[in-house]
Amino acid sequence: MATPYTPSDMYHVNPHADTESLLVNACESLASATVMLGDFAAKLEGMHRKTLLGIAQVVMLGELAVNKALDNVDPTP
Repeated sequence: MATPYTPSDMYHVNPHADTESLLVNACESLASATVMLGDFAAKLEGMHRKTLLGIAQVVMLGELAVNKALDNVDPTP
C-alpha cells in the first residue's frame, strides 16, 4: 500500500493571488517551456527529437487551455 502523496512545502503560491494573475503566470510559463522544448528538440535527431516535439505539443495544448480560461475570466478584447 503506497503512502499518500504530500506536497512539499518548500515552494508556495501566494494564497491571495487572483485567478487572472495565476492564469497569466501559468500561460507565460507554458509558453516559455514550449520555446525551450522546441529549441532543444532542434538539437536532436530521430526518436528523441520526435518525443521532445510531442512533449512540446502537449505543453502548447496546456497553454491554449490556459489562454481560453483567461478569455473566460476577462472576455473583453
